[in-house]
Amino acid sequence: MTDAATAEKPAVSSAIPPEELDRLTDDIIASLKTVYDPEIPVDIYELGLVYRIDISDNRDVTIDMTLTAPGCPVAGEMPGWVENAVSAAPGVNAVKVNMTFDPPWDQSRMSDEARVALDMW
Repeated sequence: MTDAATAEKPAVSSAIPPEELDRLTDDIIASLKTVYDPEIPVDIYELGLVYRIDISDNRDVTIDMTLTAPGCPVAGEMPGWVENAVSAAPGVNAVKVNMTFDPPWDQSRMSDEARVALDMW
């Protein structure tokens, strides 16, 4: 994806029709953009915290994501926030959020939108 640092679109080989997969992906990304790190006024998607979005043929969604730092105060809560937000997207069956710190997050993962919002050029 070009507008968010490293999140990948789902694999092309899917039993879900391409148009529906595109809509579902867009809805999932829109849901992710409603989740914010409480200390940073930018959503987790634009921050580049979402590393991978995988949509299975039965519309189960697996998200690999990280935090800005392993000791983030909301580390225990953030996966639940993401799961709740993505679960609300139309057509999503189940959601699983995997937290990883490999590779560690850094500012290069932020989108241009996040850089503008945080004045970090």
